Amino acid sequence: MTRRLTLRRRLVLGIVALLAAVTIVIGVVSVLALQGFLVARLDTQLLAATNRSQDVFDGHGGGPGFPGSRPPPSTLLNLPGQRTGTLAGTISGTDASQAAVLGEGATAEALDAAQLAVLLALPADGMPHNADLGEGLGTYRVIVQEPSAEGDSLVIGLSLADVQATVWQLIALVAGIGLFGVAAAAVAGVLVVRAALRPLERVAATATRVSELPLDRGEVALAVRVPEADADPSTEVGAVGSALNRMLGHVASALEARQASENKVRTFVADASHELRTPLASIRGYAELTRRGNHELPEDVVHAIGRVESESVRMTALVEDLLLLARLDEHNPLETLDVDLGRLLVDAVSDARASGPDHTWALDVPDHPVLVRGDASKLHQVVANLLANARTHTPAGTTVTASLTASGTDTVIEVADTGPGIDPALVPTVFERFVRGDGSRSRASGSTGLGLAIVTAVVEAHGGRAEVESAPGRTVFRVILHSGTGVAPSPVLPAH
Repeated sequence: MTRRLTLRRRLVLGIVALLAAVTIVIGVVSVLALQGFLVARLDTQLLAATNRSQDVFDGHGGGPGFPGSRPPPSTLLNLPGQRTGTLAGTISGTDASQAAVLGEGATAEALDAAQLAVLLALPADGMPHNADLGEGLGTYRVIVQEPSAEGDSLVIGLSLADVQATVWQLIALVAGIGLFGVAAAAVAGVLVVRAALRPLERVAATATRVSELPLDRGEVALAVRVPEADADPSTEVGAVGSALNRMLGHVASALEARQASENKVRTFVADASHELRTPLASIRGYAELTRRGNHELPEDVVHAIGRVESESVRMTALVEDLLLLARLDEHNPLETLDVDLGRLLVDAVSDARASGPDHTWALDVPDHPVLVRGDASKLHQVVANLLANARTHTPAGTTVTASLTASGTDTVIEVADTGPGIDPALVPTVFERFVRGDGSRSRASGSTGLGLAIVTAVVEAHGGRAEVESAPGRTVFRVILHSGTGVAPSPVLPAH
């Protein structure tokens, strides 16, 4: 997958690319302009050299013996004003053509046949043309005059070597300055863009801090805001910061309203649970008293009294669970003592074995004590609820294993069963209140849907966490707590 460029990199690359394009355009225009100027100046010099040689070529200033004949190249080259490297010659047909170049020491160096062929290919129009004379001489700017009445043409040329050297020096200079300028612009662009985007980074940091808050539960004080300096609506980044602050204000208001509503519900549940305990106890007591009394009652009345008693017991358990959750929601302090989890699991599994003889119960705890700081009764309820959940939602004959392991600073309690597993759609919400399993886990008795909610509430109150993994044939509920140190008697495993 191609990684997308960040805004900072795009801005820096844009600045560098723009400056590089401007530098290239300026460099190309400068080189072309200089080259044109130098060639034009060379053409002026070439025309002057041509004019100096034309009189001699026409027999008007060459001295005795020249009239009626064409002077050799050496005569044309040794005229006053001709500089080293000047090319001169005559063209009067392939066999009669001759040309030479003025070398060091005023010597005339004749051109070979290949170089003469290049000159013969030039148009005889009296205009400057480029001619590549090969290795040693390079490119020349050459004028071939129009043929005379006798069919002869004067050839004069000047070397482009100095022009080309000057142009290449300018190219190197422009390239060097351009590279340095682009590199400096890249560094400056990084600094400028970083400074310009720093307010945006602070806005993003604010949004990140908000995203890490547990907004889905509990009382949340959403006091995080973008600083006023980064929330000025007159700037682009400030407009984003201001909009984020307004959004956070709306979210904070919604969270406060939600929390107020939850507090009312929790207060009602706590008050109702507390008030229901006494009448439920009375109902249960009178039903039990009636059932045990020596009264001659019809069978249907006895059955009804028994149902009243059993339902009062179930409602009492529900009220106690609701009251416990309400107290945990209020963050009431828990008892903190050294708790031997090995002994606790032994007792809980023994109770579960007595309550569910149709299941196979297994226990796996270390031989040494495993201690944590916490509330022993509440932690016992956690394990009891997990075992009861496994017993209630699995068929007879299921193996339920309770295990305890300690590694580093964590102590892990696991309750695993070999039942049919939990519906995958139910797994994410299994620890929520009043969530019940469907037909994928058979139920031998009723369930309030609060057992696992109490597990996670108690575990989180102890600073730990609860997890679940489920697949057909294996479901594992896992409780992770922080370990403590101490000495306690080793657990004694009861006989199976």
